[in-house]
Amino acid sequence: MDYEYFMKMALTQAEQALAEREFPVGCVLVYQDKILASGARRGSIGDDRNEIDHAEIVALRRLAELGDRVDHGQITAFSTMEPCLMCYSALILAGIGKIVYAYEDVMGGGTGCELFRLTPLYRDSPVTVVPGVLRAEGLKIFKDYFADPTNEYLRKSLLAEYTLGA
Repeated sequence: MDYEYFMKMALTQAEQALAEREFPVGCVLVYQDKILASGARRGSIGDDRNEIDHAEIVALRRLAELGDRVDHGQITAFSTMEPCLMCYSALILAGIGKIVYAYEDVMGGGTGCELFRLTPLYRDSPVTVVPGVLRAEGLKIFKDYFADPTNEYLRKSLLAEYTLGA
């Protein structure tokens, strides 16, 4: 599987979110070298602000609309940012076999969670995590986002500080 190609597709989703002034996270779900579903962050701006419509959740909803026609253990999720704990858990519960991400989330990344310390539902998950694929490209999108003073979401956060200092 061409990790860089599919991460570029996720980066395209993130760029679209950035163009819409949303927090620039994109995700694609890939099965047998084919993108089954994709998503970009929603709900980080405007009157409908929420902490549910993350790129991975949007992509998982779209995957669910397709029905269970594929082995989810063979699906790879490509995300431009390390999934948060909510998204990491949702990917695990959906049975996604591999998670590949570009840029680490030093403030809210969930993939460092020690699954072996959790209950069997999570502990027994065979998920594999691959960090840092096209990290520089992911970092650039987040730098662009945080450098724009009109973007309010996570503006004064540890993530913004870390990103602008990188």
